[in-house]
Amino acid sequence: MIAMIRGEVLEKFNNSLVVDVGGVGYEVFVSASEIELATLGQEIALYIYDYLRENTHDLYGFAKKENKYLFEQLLSVKNIGPKVALAVMDIGAGRVKAAIAGGEVKILQTAKGVGKRAAEQMIVELRDKIGAFSTEGAEEIVFRGGIDQNDEAMQALIALGFSESDAHLALQSVDKSLSTEERVRVALKGGK
Repeated sequence: MIAMIRGEVLEKFNNSLVVDVGGVGYEVFVSASEIELATLGQEIALYIYDYLRENTHDLYGFAKKENKYLFEQLLSVKNIGPKVALAVMDIGAGRVKAAIAGGEVKILQTAKGVGKRAAEQMIVELRDKIGAFSTEGAEEIVFRGGIDQNDEAMQALIALGFSESDAHLALQSVDKSLSTEERVRVALKGGK
């Protein structure tokens, strides 16, 4: 099983990259944000989800380990395959977690191939598990110092299953002059 690859980006397609690893070109399916970040001729490192079935052997890549874990959790949902899970990842990992935690069916439905029933299924099956997703190690330490423990919106997001760092990121671009309820609502919708 392939866990990670590091190599030069040879080609970019709509939903995949070709990465040269020691003279072998691997096609790796990635989210739209990963394609935007990849630069032809530059080195890239991706955590790999190795999808092996009877007639299929596909690689799905993620720059961050926590995004790979979120992808795996999406795959655990009944009737969600890797292509749909990757389409959901195009929404953005933070927004996906916020949508699941907040029961935002319409946000999940914006992903290609996700209908109302599939979005509801994701929420039902993953809402209790969403608290397990957190950034680890150094990133957690970086955010901890800047967190206002008296921020009611922050505490509300944590109660919904966000880690402190994810709650901090979700509220970062939200206007602080809004009411607590409004700040939480805006954060759950992705800061818009």
